Amino acid sequence: MIAGAGGIGRAVGLILAENASFEAEIHIGDLYAETAAEAANWINEGCNAKVAHPFTMPREGTNDGMDTVLKKCEIILDCLPGSQAPRMARLADQHDLHYANLTEYVKETNEVIEIAKQSKKGFVLQAGLAPGFINVLGNQLFQRFTKQYGVEKADRLEMKVGALTRHAQAPHFYGFTWSPVGVATEYLKDCIAVRDYEKVMLPPLSEKNTLIIDGTTYEDNLTSGGAADLPDAFAGKIKDLDYKTLRYPGHYDWVRKILSEEPVGKNAIEYLQEVMQTSIPSVEDDVVIVYAAIEGKDQNGVLRGIQSSYKIEPTFVGTKKLRAIQTTTAAPLAEVARMLLTNKWSGPIFQSQLDVEAFMNGPFVSPIYGAAR
Repeated sequence: MIAGAGGIGRAVGLILAENASFEAEIHIGDLYAETAAEAANWINEGCNAKVAHPFTMPREGTNDGMDTVLKKCEIILDCLPGSQAPRMARLADQHDLHYANLTEYVKETNEVIEIAKQSKKGFVLQAGLAPGFINVLGNQLFQRFTKQYGVEKADRLEMKVGALTRHAQAPHFYGFTWSPVGVATEYLKDCIAVRDYEKVMLPPLSEKNTLIIDGTTYEDNLTSGGAADLPDAFAGKIKDLDYKTLRYPGHYDWVRKILSEEPVGKNAIEYLQEVMQTSIPSVEDDVVIVYAAIEGKDQNGVLRGIQSSYKIEPTFVGTKKLRAIQTTTAAPLAEVARMLLTNKWSGPIFQSQLDVEAFMNGPFVSPIYGAAR
């Protein structure tokens, strides 16, 4: 069952349906019957088969059609806004289903963790791009670093992702490739990080830096949600750890200027979202940049570093061309679905607990991400 028939929901449906290594019957639901039907038809056209079926979801609770789907499915893939995650998790628990979601929302993730603790089925949290793939990549680098250099600790782990347009104009130097609500939220909620081996909460957009990846200059800054469970998993093992969002130079200065003009009494997230939506266009032709780096001293005291990056562009899945943000978010979710259905997992499962090689080399992730640079 895929909850949510938007761009990511239909992308994960197509990726599951089109991959020959995995046979799936897909039920995709939405608040609006027309949207669900259009998404199911789109998936079926893309894979030239009739494997996707639409159903309508109510705003709260369930209805007869949704109850029928819940009784016949084995897993819920939650592609709804993060605020809906506890609701979907409760339904998975009630119907004895596996569950995986995408949200970077911290409060809702903590609610899902509590629900999952009592479940006999597996609940994989934050299984998209960031949080999601970037955290598995960070874990992979840590494992590689400690094995290669014969140590148990590292000084710094950096994780960065940018969902960007190919071109960017002044003054905002940005274009929307996904939800404006998600962007405004991650810019304004506190960020979990590690400083001097201690888990801390840092203000968003408070550590802007410039870096070069594959010859292109970007700026990064602290944003919320992307670190997933790694600050807890690497407690005492990594001195400094954080997640930052990549943008083209000039964008974060523009955001700061907009926030400085916020009217008194206005909700900051709503205000920033409104301004961004009226100033910044949505763009289909996108690119996703993924970067992680680890640094520390080897067993002889020599400072060492390992970096890894990916540049993902729009690509065809079946007969449909998907945006980079769709494939990079949906492929990890599809991979997690495969892992949930082929392993005897129960309770909450975090990014740090996933088998790194099985995930990175899996039939859904590897065709989309390819080899690291």
